[in-house]
Amino acid sequence: MKDPELLKLALVELQNEETKSVFALLEKGKRNYTSQQKDFVLSLIDSYGVRGTARVLLLHWRTIQRWCRQYGKQVQRCPLWVYDWAERRRKRREFWQRRGYC
Repeated sequence: MKDPELLKLALVELQNEETKSVFALLEKGKRNYTSQQKDFVLSLIDSYGVRGTARVLLLHWRTIQRWCRQYGKQVQRCPLWVYDWAERRRKRREFWQRRGYC
């Protein structure tokens, strides 16, 4: 790996550790997560997604999904960039098919 890649990975790991510590500092109940913790998790879903948030906070993704249903949080099936990527891929395939390569 190159130095910029290592630096990028280190910064992402540092950000994940900071997110974990903020989540841990929010007051936890004896058995259940508090509403503050749930609100924090639900706010992270918009940028990371359900499974990404679960990976960062070391929670099970089904727990986060249950909280989304409980609080009525609408979660997209996949990130927005996937739709753009699929459209570009479809156009590229059509381009090469017209030329007889596929």
